[in-house]
Amino acid sequence: MRNGTETKSEKGSRTLRAYRILGFVLILRPLGNLSLAFGMKHLASTVALNPLIYLKAMLNPYVSGGITMLILGLLMRMALLSLADLSFVLPLTALGYIISTVLGKTILHEQVSLARWLGAFLIFAGTAIVGSAAHGEPAGAVCDNDVELTSA
Repeated sequence: MRNGTETKSEKGSRTLRAYRILGFVLILRPLGNLSLAFGMKHLASTVALNPLIYLKAMLNPYVSGGITMLILGLLMRMALLSLADLSFVLPLTALGYIISTVLGKTILHEQVSLARWLGAFLIFAGTAIVGSAAHGEPAGAVCDNDVELTSA
């Protein structure tokens, strides 16, 4: 960026980066939730206020893998929010609810009722509507902030 302005090429590169990071978020968060759910389903079904039970659960490779993927997903989402507006990010990352529901149905063999499917789609549709109404730009627009992030 020169003098707070961005060329068309730089803006296109920024948009491409935002979509790449979005792809990682849409992979990491549902897979992290899937791994976490799978690991927790294979532990004792008693849940208590005792934190030692949860610390022991974290030793399960599926639980620790899920936690790691969710942390990486959070870091990627933070990077995405540095490139794009919240009103762009939120509706698209809500697609993760639908992906998670599909993974739960197909891999964990969960019984997903029509009401749950409808709920997942309503969350996605609601955030998409709010996101598109909150921003006067076409879908897919990234932010035009002047902040330049540099590594220390």
